Amino acid sequence: MSGSKKSPFEINVHDLIGRPGHMREHKLTVEAPEQLGEGLIAVKQGAEIVEDVRLESVHEGILVTGDVSTTATGECGRCLTDIAQSVEVEFQELFAYSSDEASEHEVHDDHVDLEPLVRDAVVLSLPFQPVCRPDCPGLDPETGERLADMPEKEPREVIDPRWEALARFSSRPGTEYSSASDREER
Repeated sequence: MSGSKKSPFEINVHDLIGRPGHMREHKLTVEAPEQLGEGLIAVKQGAEIVEDVRLESVHEGILVTGDVSTTATGECGRCLTDIAQSVEVEFQELFAYSSDEASEHEVHDDHVDLEPLVRDAVVLSLPFQPVCRPDCPGLDPETGERLADMPEKEPREVIDPRWEALARFSSRPGTEYSSASDREER
């Protein structure tokens, strides 16, 4: 391969080239060569990625269908605790024989490189705001403590200072702040 380092995601397809109708299945376990994803959750470099791949020879190239499973780690977007989340994705792509056609992926030196497919499928499946559980209450805005650790704590009602003057008015008739129409009804 012209001196370049072989990717662990590359699969030799020499026996399938030009043989439409032939198929081969592989189960691969590789380590993530780099971190997949950014932000609050990602598949860390060195994490185990399991691929179940079916390679099918067709007239135009090699059709690759696969299932990928791995574990993403990070922190909850509400309470900032560490979380681990399983990631399971599917992909299907045609690796064309020649570059004459408009194809994003091609067979190179009798190999198909699945790394871009796996990376894109995994990264796109990661949540933007991961949570440790669907009903995670998050952090107390005043103390920064996890609200899940303090279920008995009642949230304090905070009045917006812009509305503070209106809070002096009461809806109870006969109080000094009640409206004139309330006093007339008495």
